[in-house]
Amino acid sequence: MIRDLLLTHFYEHTFMILYISNLILVFIAYKLGFARKIPLLKSIIVYILLALGTVLLALFGGIAGLPITESLIIIVLVLGIYRLRLFRERQAKQST
Repeated sequence: MIRDLLLTHFYEHTFMILYISNLILVFIAYKLGFARKIPLLKSIIVYILLALGTVLLALFGGIAGLPITESLIIIVLVLGIYRLRLFRERQAKQST
């Protein structure tokens, strides 16, 4: 769906748009999914590896037509709802 929209309107820049949008969504999903803090150097290494892995995701989304970006949007929404509920439960426990 997103791939078809990009192919019709932004044909020359489809891969770069897919890569950047997937990269942003992967970074958000990583930040929402892992609550434990890691040291700065390890965090930089993780983000570099995520950026390299996102190239593969963008290729699958662009060439094969797989719904990678749509799946990442759903993942971010589900993780965001989970973190919001967790935050509210922790606030309710602290207030009692």
